[in-house]
Amino acid sequence: MNETPPLRFVPGHIAPEDPGPNPRLFAFLGRELLVTSANSLPSVEAIDSLGIEATRTQYLGAWDDDHCFSAELPADFKPPEGFATRDLRMLFGALEPDLHALAGRAVQIVEWDRTHQFCGACGAATELSTSDRSRACPDCAIPMYPRLSPAMIVAVERGDEILLGRGPHFPPGIFSVLAGFVEPGESAEEAVIREVWEETRIVVEDVRYFGSQAWPFPNSLMLGFTARYASGSVDTDHDKEMEAADFFHVDDLPTTFPGNISISQWLLEDFIKRRGKNRD
Repeated sequence: MNETPPLRFVPGHIAPEDPGPNPRLFAFLGRELLVTSANSLPSVEAIDSLGIEATRTQYLGAWDDDHCFSAELPADFKPPEGFATRDLRMLFGALEPDLHALAGRAVQIVEWDRTHQFCGACGAATELSTSDRSRACPDCAIPMYPRLSPAMIVAVERGDEILLGRGPHFPPGIFSVLAGFVEPGESAEEAVIREVWEETRIVVEDVRYFGSQAWPFPNSLMLGFTARYASGSVDTDHDKEMEAADFFHVDDLPTTFPGNISISQWLLEDFIKRRGKNRD
């Protein structure tokens, strides 16, 4: 029997009695991760040497053979010399991808634990479950799980053209594929059709699943799709969430977000690979 886990990280919610020789600790001040001045994850020994008393700690699971923990730093914590706190967006490329993804998991667990210390129905203190990742009120018995917000993101294609838009919060001149949150009572595919229509008045068909990505900004699960243009003309005048949008030919694309870290970039690269005729 194969005892090797299929994924590098194995989640868990009950801390082992012995954390092992090389535990990993993701310590957060708000949503900013404590790192060294070189933007690397400090060792537990280095963090302990600071004499910090964490407000709360949580067990995350095991990454390879290392047990992993998250911690909420006190609100008045000031990083000493040689350390800094960084938003996870600033650490893309500095932390290896698997470790960055684990940090994204950790910040969501820290925030969930911090914001669910009391029951929303009666105000009583909640207790950690021993059977799963939840907290519950001992009186109301209402389980409270970490929040996860499903969102769709889609590459809408019209032959050799792709529908790209830009929101008012984007950097100047930057365009991307369309995205939006899934609403209660609808499927992810229905969300694709609705969001594209709401933002651009374009009707799409042939919605197909592409892939997914955990996106902890703040707690999204991005569900990627491709879709084919069916009808309509681009109109963004009615939607405050969309500053501009249009169909762009594969050989005449606008400026998009640089890098290869997000599913929006993966969707665009897939389109270019399949449709680009004048590219190496």
